[in-house]
Amino acid sequence: MSNLSHVNSEFGNPNLDILLSSEEIARRVREIGEQITLDYQGKRPNLICVLKGAATFLSDLMRTIDLSISVDYIAVSSYGKGTSTTGEVKILKDLDGPLEGRDIILVEDILDTGLTLSYLLNTFRTRGANSIRIATLLNKPERRRVDVEADYIGFDVPDLFVVGYGLDYDERYRNLPFIGILKTTT
Repeated sequence: MSNLSHVNSEFGNPNLDILLSSEEIARRVREIGEQITLDYQGKRPNLICVLKGAATFLSDLMRTIDLSISVDYIAVSSYGKGTSTTGEVKILKDLDGPLEGRDIILVEDILDTGLTLSYLLNTFRTRGANSIRIATLLNKPERRRVDVEADYIGFDVPDLFVVGYGLDYDERYRNLPFIGILKTTT
């Protein structure tokens, strides 16, 4: 664990503990990129980032993949401004290009209930994707409400509300270089 006094003074929240350091994240992202490079030899995967939370993960991940890739973005909502999902998934920004015949890697920040990724998997299948795999930075298997499994997992994490490295609480904390546990949300 790092010195929390620096974290608290710089980011203004004494209710934040570090769960994963920036060094741990960087090492694991590099390992995932290396595995994707091996798995997709001879192919040109299309990485689709689920905005906004996965943007930081995608940015680091795509630089570790030694292949020709393409990138697209989709924005969905299932949380609103709170800490628990509404259960209803809405597309806020759709993809720019077609998926027909493409090998897709869906890049997500956190897989918890599985509702969002299940919705996206079904949507992408109907659009004719050749294959779809999921790369998630964080996995909370005990929160799963639908049967969705990731192909590439950064870390299994406990059922706590986490922020940083792209993950937010009410649009705050995305810029933290680590992943922290937000102990209270009031």
